[in-house]
Amino acid sequence: MTAKTTKLMNKAISNAISGLSGMVGKEIQIFAFDIKNVKVRNVAYEFGGPESLIVGVYLQIKGRAGHMFVGYEPKVAADLITMLLGQAPVSMLQLSEMEQSVLGEVGNLMGSFFLNALAEGAGMSLLPSPPAVMVDMAGAILDVPLSHVLEQGDETPIIAARFGTPDKQIEGKFLIVPIPAIEEKTD
Repeated sequence: MTAKTTKLMNKAISNAISGLSGMVGKEIQIFAFDIKNVKVRNVAYEFGGPESLIVGVYLQIKGRAGHMFVGYEPKVAADLITMLLGQAPVSMLQLSEMEQSVLGEVGNLMGSFFLNALAEGAGMSLLPSPPAVMVDMAGAILDVPLSHVLEQGDETPIIAARFGTPDKQIEGKFLIVPIPAIEEKTD
């Protein structure tokens, strides 16, 4: 990934966190941020391993055929739900409609803000589909998006971010597949 692409991705994740701040009505900050390229065969290990239970929010990217996935460990997803609803979920294996809706809306909002920054910086149109919230093993959830990565190459960028308020922080991993050669447009 080029320095310009990394800069654009950094701007996009900052925009996504800004959107989340607006949604929750309190200042959300980025405390740590890292982008790295990962071999497709190792992506599930970034989420704890193929058999690890994860909570994922999946969006298709229209306008540039791709996929966006945000994955959380179940405890982290529970912390996010608690932060937004003020109450902990009863079970991470069977999320209520409200809990799924909250996670879906967070994924939709962050995905939209992320894609808007990418689209603006690269001079293209990128639109997210409605979100799908899933609770399953990492290998099962990641199967479809990763099959599309293999059409482009054998690596994909993963963004790891720790964000939240000074008293409560959440770690999420973002997988955007594929990232075509997105370069920031020059004015």
